[in-house]
Amino acid sequence: MRLLQAESIELRRFEKNDIPPYAILSHTWEDDEVSFQDIQGPYAALKAGCAKIEYICRYALWRDIEYVWVDTCCIHKSSSAELSEAINSMFRWYKNATYCYAYLADVPDETDPLSTASAFATSRWFTRGWTVQEPLAPAELQFFSCDSTQLNIPPCVLRGSRRATILNCLAAALFRRN
Repeated sequence: MRLLQAESIELRRFEKNDIPPYAILSHTWEDDEVSFQDIQGPYAALKAGCAKIEYICRYALWRDIEYVWVDTCCIHKSSSAELSEAINSMFRWYKNATYCYAYLADVPDETDPLSTASAFATSRWFTRGWTVQEPLAPAELQFFSCDSTQLNIPPCVLRGSRRATILNCLAAALFRRN
């Protein structure tokens, strides 16, 4: 597994038995994401997707986590074997993460997460197929707005009834698509 060292934003490779605590980023892909190749070169910081990576790295460090995993740049997608392994390992990686940070690019700071018409409930994040594992697998899930501000999501959404609320948002997103 490759992880970004949060301080230097450089890739490090770890064997299965030596993986340190890490935070994982859940997000929707936008234009100009930072790829595996980009993160190893001098121009990663020029990519629009680098801003959320830098913020999540800073936030992880603030929470005493030295490593982060970001799908866009921690997987060498040109290698079909590595891509296949990553897809098959994804649920375990989310489950084993100390924190999962969900970056909602289309949600402003001021949103009512309990309203079915809110930017939170209608976020594009809920329309992705991968989303089912991302809120359910990790022990702790934290949401961030498009301005990289941690959203004040009530405990009832993130704890006992988290699954119901998240699944309601997912169901509503699927309904809107059809």
